[in-house]
Amino acid sequence: MTVNASSGSPASPSPASPYYLKGSPLTVRLNSMIGWLARHGVSLMGSAELSVRGRKSGQMQRIPVNPHTYKDAQYIVSARGHSQWVRNMRVAGTGELRVGRKVRTFTATEVPDAEQKTAILRSYLEKWGWEVNQYFKGVTAKSTDEELTAAAPDHPVFLITIEK
Repeated sequence: MTVNASSGSPASPSPASPYYLKGSPLTVRLNSMIGWLARHGVSLMGSAELSVRGRKSGQMQRIPVNPHTYKDAQYIVSARGHSQWVRNMRVAGTGELRVGRKVRTFTATEVPDAEQKTAILRSYLEKWGWEVNQYFKGVTAKSTDEELTAAAPDHPVFLITIEK
């Protein structure tokens, strides 16, 4: 989010800018702790640490995520929008999920808005809404299909296939 220098209030994103809500300093610190816990074998309600190769640096970037199972498939949803890890995943097409010493390598395919994304988002919000509702601009698991469909372009979803 950009801030208007004269008023200190959030500036409106340009129409061409994809939705992304940057974490507050407190959220960044909490995410750092959740990632540290996952690296050391403690998963909070199924959280894991995602590692994805940076599209510019080539270095592995790490962030805690909430892998989500829907209809026997696993997904990663970006509650905050088109973040750096999303941009990296689009280029890399692969990553790792870590909880302690257990590392699961996967390939990722972005789910198009026109497919079952609305149902995946509803299911995700049913499980994780207590944590992520504030990033969905008023949309919750109880929202209509039309409201979820309207929110879908702001929240990338990746189908992940764990490599054996």
